[in-house]
Amino acid sequence: MRIAVIGATGNVGTAVLDNLSSRPEVDSILGVARRLPDTDAAPYAAAQWHQADIQYSEVVPELAQALQGCDAVIHLAWLIQPNSERSLLRRVNVDGTRHVLQAAALAGIRQAVVASSVGVYSPAEDAAPRDENWPTEGIPGSHYSVDKVAQERVMDEFLQEHPDFSLARLRPGLVFQRGAGSEIQRYFAGELAPVQLLQLLRPPVVPLPAGVRTQAVHAEDLAAAYAQAALLGAHGAFNICADDLLDGKAIARVTSGASPVALQLPLPAKAVRALIKAAHRARVLPMDEGWLDLARHVPVMDVTKARDQLDWTPRYTAAEALEELIQGMAAGEGRPSVPLRPRELNAQDRSELPAKSHHLDDQVDPVLLRHYMADHLAGATVGVNRIKRMAADYVDTPVFPEISEAAEAIRRERAFLLELMRRQGFPRAMGSAAVAWAGERVGRLKPNGRLPLDRSPSTLVLEAEMMLSAVTGKLHGWSTMKEHADALGVDPEVFQSLIDDAEVQRGQLETVHRYARRRAFRTERETFEKTR
Repeated sequence: MRIAVIGATGNVGTAVLDNLSSRPEVDSILGVARRLPDTDAAPYAAAQWHQADIQYSEVVPELAQALQGCDAVIHLAWLIQPNSERSLLRRVNVDGTRHVLQAAALAGIRQAVVASSVGVYSPAEDAAPRDENWPTEGIPGSHYSVDKVAQERVMDEFLQEHPDFSLARLRPGLVFQRGAGSEIQRYFAGELAPVQLLQLLRPPVVPLPAGVRTQAVHAEDLAAAYAQAALLGAHGAFNICADDLLDGKAIARVTSGASPVALQLPLPAKAVRALIKAAHRARVLPMDEGWLDLARHVPVMDVTKARDQLDWTPRYTAAEALEELIQGMAAGEGRPSVPLRPRELNAQDRSELPAKSHHLDDQVDPVLLRHYMADHLAGATVGVNRIKRMAADYVDTPVFPEISEAAEAIRRERAFLLELMRRQGFPRAMGSAAVAWAGERVGRLKPNGRLPLDRSPSTLVLEAEMMLSAVTGKLHGWSTMKEHADALGVDPEVFQSLIDDAEVQRGQLETVHRYARRRAFRTERETFEKTR
């Protein structure tokens, strides 16, 4: 079989690629994503790739062409953040599912497996197991649940129009794995949450809202269920979760590191909900209060149908999956894709650096080189902040993938430069970086002819131009360091790779600039319209 995986770079998608690549029944895999991963790294190297943004209806014929020759589609693409962009989430998650199914039908495919969720189910206040016939009206107060219910209605409508289509909808609990630690931290706790401390100390007392009760599944087990459903041509709904229940006591026991004296400290749910809501509105916490509503009111699922019809059995308990996640969050674990990016440099990046005790030879002036690299680090700090903000500001535009991919590459390169300087014994020069950081933020106040809270049509043009200049400067910086690669203790090919990456970023930013400049000053055209 040839199987297409839509949304193949996230938590579940990466695990599905891992699973499919080991199946003798699978001849080839097509990975589809809005932002492409490192296609030379495992498991992404096992697939052919097509880049597509499924939120736009224009994608249907293009995606159908890419899906030609596939026997089944596994649709996993789902946007969790940003919570504040409800129309964007709806387009990607609900409209995107419609577009994927339409493209599959247009390509002549008659089998799909779609990622649904326990979040589609109506509330249940007890722990009695419910099968797939439990009502699917969702959990009030959770936008995630609302969109999951709407997604299932899209599937119902599609099946009415295509009665010969086999459509399996998997309804998993929470999905955990070590490699998703950094991603899940960003989506729910935020980048500044001090989760690194969990490597040093596990709390003996864990405060949790009263009534929390959830089920989970390891990403590897869920991936096996998706693969089985695709290979067997399954149809209908399937609950997917581990056998054990994560209530307050179980979560406290795992979070504490299985301490025999672990205690749950129950907190009033209403008070915690109000606190989460306030923190989210203040942009301190990425997670909104709807996730607490889910954790308190979703039913306990019965997985008998998946065991019987998919021949599926989980290898991990929910507690084991949660422990892996905690370890992954503490260590900042990730994989080589934009959604799963690790918190810091990964092992491959670090292996390209010199030994920690490396010192420059006598033919290089360390003071001059230190200042030169410090100035580039200051520029990189500004660039990271600016393009990170650009990605957030233009997340609802067709050029978001280019901005986001460039942002991840620039973030990773700054971390590389910072670590390279540290291994040379260069002190981190805070002054120039701080001045550059402050200047970048002051520059954000420039209104460009519009109120400060509005997006000016010309701002994207100017920001793309500034980033193009910055990337060009960085490219020459890497070229200079390549000339002194031996003195720095780095293989010259490492700097050549950074130069090549800068050229890719320049091409991505040229695409952004071309999109913006064609629209910024035209009265008959929307600057941020959905088409290119």
